[in-house]
Amino acid sequence: MSRWASLLLAAALLVPSAARADHPFILPSSTNLSGSGATVTFDAAGSDHVFFLDHRPVQLGSIKIVKPDGTPATPSNAIQGRFRSVFDVALDQEGTWKAESDQTSITGTFKLAGEERRVGGRGARPAGNPAENGQPRENDRAAASGAREQASRAPGGQGERAGGPGESGPRRQPPVAFEDIPAEATEVHLTETVNTTATFVTLGAPTATAFKPAGKGLEFDPITHPNSLAAGETARFRFLIDGRPAAGLKVTVIPGGDRYREESGELDFTADKDGVVAITWPSAGMYWVGAEAEDRNPSERRAEVRKMNYAVTLEVMTP
Repeated sequence: MSRWASLLLAAALLVPSAARADHPFILPSSTNLSGSGATVTFDAAGSDHVFFLDHRPVQLGSIKIVKPDGTPATPSNAIQGRFRSVFDVALDQEGTWKAESDQTSITGTFKLAGEERRVGGRGARPAGNPAENGQPRENDRAAASGAREQASRAPGGQGERAGGPGESGPRRQPPVAFEDIPAEATEVHLTETVNTTATFVTLGAPTATAFKPAGKGLEFDPITHPNSLAAGETARFRFLIDGRPAAGLKVTVIPGGDRYREESGELDFTADKDGVVAITWPSAGMYWVGAEAEDRNPSERRAEVRKMNYAVTLEVMTP
C-alpha cells in the first residue's frame, strides 16, 4: 500500500461510522409464548423507519433458526417480497429460540490499466451469496453480465457516464464481484462488511443457549434475558468483538413507531470497559437496538478494513 493510501485509511478509521442507510430487523409476531403447538411468524426487512416495510427485504437465504438446544430449525411458508421476507417457525422445544441473519460482503475499488473499477454493488455478487469452490456462481456471472449489457445499451457506447445520464465525461465500468478481481489489478482497497440481524422468542421458561458467543465478529451477549424486559426496569447487555469486551462501542436504541413522531426517540449509549450497556426502558413496546464497530481485522486477507453491524429486535412488556 502506498504511503498516501495508508494515510487515507488511517484518517478514515478515525472518523465515526456513518449512519445506517436503513435499519435491518427481524420482527416476531410474539416473543413470549406458552403451551404446545405454538407458531411464530417473522417479518425480516430493512427500513428507513423502524419496523415499517418501506425499503428492502432481508434475504431469506441468509436467515437461520436456532432451537433452545442449539440445533438448527427449518422455517416454513417462507416468502420473499419486494419490501420484506416472511416465514413461520413452529416451536417444538421449550426455551429460547434465535432467528438470525448473517450477511458478509466485500466492497471497494481497484485499478486496471490505470482505470478505477468498483467491487460490489449492482452487478456484483449479492451479499450473503458466497462463491462455491472459489468460483462465482452462475447467477452471479449472469448478474454481472446483465449489468455490463445494460451499460452497453446506454447512449454513446459502453459503461455509465461518470457524471450521470446524458452528461459528457469518462464512462464508468460496471462493478465486478470480489472473486472476479483480475490478478493484474493494482491499488486494491477492499472493505469487509459483516451484518448480523437477530431476535429472540421464548416458549415457556427462558434459556441461555441461544446467546453462546462464537468468539468471532460483533456479538450480543446479554446479561439480562432479552425476553424478560419491562418498562421502567434496567437491562444490561454485553457486546463482544472476537470474544473480547467491546469497550467504547456505540449502541443506539429506537422505539418502534418513529414514523409517527417528530423525533425518532433515539437513545444513545456507550459500552463500558466490559462491553456492557445499561438501558432503562422508557415505555413498553418493540425496540430496535443497533451497534456498529470498525477495525482492521477482516477475515478476508485482501481486505483492509472490517465493518461490523449488529441489530436486534426486542419487546419490552408492561410490568
